[in-house]
Amino acid sequence: MTIEDSRYEAVSSRDARFDGVFFFAVSTTGIYCRPSCPAITPKRKNVSFFPTAAAAQGAGFRACRRCRPDAVPGSADWNARADVVGRAIRLIGDGIVDREGVSGLATRLGYSARQVQRQLNAELGAGPIALARAQRGHTARVLLQTTSMQAADIAFAAGFASVRQFNETIREIYAATPTELRAARPGRDSRFGPVGAAAPGAENGAAGVPLRLAYRGAYAAAQVFDFLAARALPGVEEVTGEPGARTYRRTLRLPHGAGIAEVGERPGGAAGRPEADGGWLECRLHLGDLRDLTTATQRVRRLFDLDADPFAVAERLGADEELAPLVAARPGLRAPGAADPEELAVRAVLGEGTSAARRYGEALLAAFGEPLPAARGSLTLLFPRAADLTGAALDAVGLPAERCETLRTLAAALGDRSVVLDPGVDREEAERTLLALPGITARTAGYIRMRALGDPDVLLADGRDPAGAQRWRPWRSYATHHLWSVAAAVH
Repeated sequence: MTIEDSRYEAVSSRDARFDGVFFFAVSTTGIYCRPSCPAITPKRKNVSFFPTAAAAQGAGFRACRRCRPDAVPGSADWNARADVVGRAIRLIGDGIVDREGVSGLATRLGYSARQVQRQLNAELGAGPIALARAQRGHTARVLLQTTSMQAADIAFAAGFASVRQFNETIREIYAATPTELRAARPGRDSRFGPVGAAAPGAENGAAGVPLRLAYRGAYAAAQVFDFLAARALPGVEEVTGEPGARTYRRTLRLPHGAGIAEVGERPGGAAGRPEADGGWLECRLHLGDLRDLTTATQRVRRLFDLDADPFAVAERLGADEELAPLVAARPGLRAPGAADPEELAVRAVLGEGTSAARRYGEALLAAFGEPLPAARGSLTLLFPRAADLTGAALDAVGLPAERCETLRTLAAALGDRSVVLDPGVDREEAERTLLALPGITARTAGYIRMRALGDPDVLLADGRDPAGAQRWRPWRSYATHHLWSVAAAVH
C-alpha cells in the first residue's frame, strides 16, 4: 500500500488524527478539505494530497466551507523537528515573514533566502510567502466572522500590504468576497459570548476577538490548568472559577503592543463525535493592535500545547510498562509551553513552580513590572523585558546573591542576543549557549528548552537515568509531565 493509499483510507474513515498532517483536494469540485471532513467521500481518482493548506491553495483549490481546513491544528511535526523546515514553520507561525520579510526569516535561520525557499518548496509544496499568505487568509477570515471591523482595517490587521491584495486572496482561498464570507459567519455561542456576532466595541477590537483554538485527540485540560494555576504570578496571570470551568487570563507583550488572552478550561467539541477526535478551547484576545492577532494566537497555542499529537505520544509511551498506566489514567496529557520565551527563561532562574519562586516573581514584578496600558481587573502588569533587568539592582527581589548574578547575566545575554530563544532557534545551540552562562544548571537549561522552546523530547524527571529513558523518545517531555503528575498527586 502506498502512502497516498493510506491517506485515502484516512479520508474514507474521516480520521481526525490526520487533521493538519495532510490535506486532500477534489479535482471535480476544486475544493480542499481536512481528512475528517464530513462530506461524502470522493472517488479516489479525483483526490490529490498536499502537505499544507498553502500547497493546496497554490494548486488552485479553495477551502471547504464545511470543514474549514484552514482552522485545523498545526502538524506536531513542526514542533518535534529541529531541521530548517521545522524551524521555519515555527517562525512563520509567529509572524516573522509579515514583520521582517523572507530575508528576515532567512537571517534568523542562518540560511540564504534562496536556500529557505528551495527547502520549503521541496518538502511542503509552498514557499515562505505562500505559507504566510495562507496564514493571513485565515486571520482575515477570523476577523471577518468575529468582528464588525471594516474590511480595510481587517486587511492591514491580517498583514496584507493592500486592500486589493486582501480581496484577491480571500476570493482565491474561499471563492467568496469578504462581504460574502462575513455573511456566512457561523452563529455559534461560546462561554465568552456569541461566536461571529459583533459585541459592543468590536469595531475597534475593544471587546476582543473570540476564537476557538482547535486541538487533535483528547485534551487533559484539568492538568494543564492545574499546572498554570500553580505558577501564576498575580498582576500578569490569574486562574479564576471552579475546577472544570476555570478561565486562565494573562497579559502578553507582543510586537506591536500589549494584549490579554483569556482561555476557558472546558473543552468544546462537535456533537456526536467522541472526545478523542479532538475539539477546541475557547479563547478571547484583547489586543492593543490587531496586527498582533496571528502572533498572539500562536503564542497561546504554544502555551497550551495545542498542536501536539496525543495519538503518537500515547502509542510510544503507552507501550512502556512503567508509563502505560499513567498514560491510561491521563489521556491527552500536554506539556505546557510559554507565551513569552524570555519571560519563561527569567522565571526558570527564579525557580520551577515552588512557593519561593512565586515569591521571587512577585517581588520582581513589584520592582520592575511594566504597567499595562489598559488594566483589566487584576491584570495590571507586563512582565519586564530582559533589557530592563540588565544591570538592575535586584536586591529587593530577595534572591540569593549568586542567583541575582545569574539573572543579570541571563538578562544581558538575552538583551544582546548572545542567547536567542526565538521559536525557530536551533534548540541544541540554544541549550549550549545557556549552559555557558555562569549559574545556569543543566536542569534549568533543560526546563527552558522544554517550555520556552517547546521541545517535546526533554527528560526532567528527578532520579531518572537519561540513557534508560531512550525508549520514551521523541516524547520525553510528555513522560516528564506524566511522572510529575504522579508526584503532585502523592504530595
